[in-house]
Amino acid sequence: MIEELHRQYGYLFQEELLEEIAKIAVYKEFDANDTIIDIDNYIVSIPLVIQGAIKILREDKEGDELVLYYIEKGDTCAMTLSCCMGQTKSKIKAIAETDVKLLMIPKEKMTEWLSKYSSWQEFILQSYHSRLHEFIEAVDSIAFLNMGERLLKYLKDKAMVTHTDVMQITHQQIANDMHTSRVVISRLLKSLEKAEKIELHRNSIKVLAL
Repeated sequence: MIEELHRQYGYLFQEELLEEIAKIAVYKEFDANDTIIDIDNYIVSIPLVIQGAIKILREDKEGDELVLYYIEKGDTCAMTLSCCMGQTKSKIKAIAETDVKLLMIPKEKMTEWLSKYSSWQEFILQSYHSRLHEFIEAVDSIAFLNMGERLLKYLKDKAMVTHTDVMQITHQQIANDMHTSRVVISRLLKSLEKAEKIELHRNSIKVLAL
């Protein structure tokens, strides 16, 4: 664990902080599509991503979901940090996009380290900034892009976090993530293929316009 910790966070944190993390962190693994955090859960620890990618979603009263952003190795989740500081229930759902390895830090350490380690303070502030930027992009996408443009952005984002331009995903899964119908997604995918932005295969989608 200490080797992976140094590999992913050694350039960010000073050695004393890395040693503290190694002593108290709880190592966890999740398979792709596992629920890591659910809505209305109390958050008792902060995740540091060692490997893989996590999808952050909002859910409405009917259970329909909308993807807000992704977090990858070297990241943490700003929504989780907010819940820890405010001692409130989670307003988001976190799903493993790929197989994921995490280090879970007890929430009590978050505020302690803010005053103790400058590198931790910078990391937390940068995490808030990055997630806010991605959240604004998500809002802009809904407000200003048509559905075809939103779909292409969704596919590009997914290709980026999974580090592959070929995705094994169904039209229904995309529809669920984008809070729309499978029929709409299927029609738009055909349009994107005709525009040579993607290639559709039997059980996969290849993104050409990266």
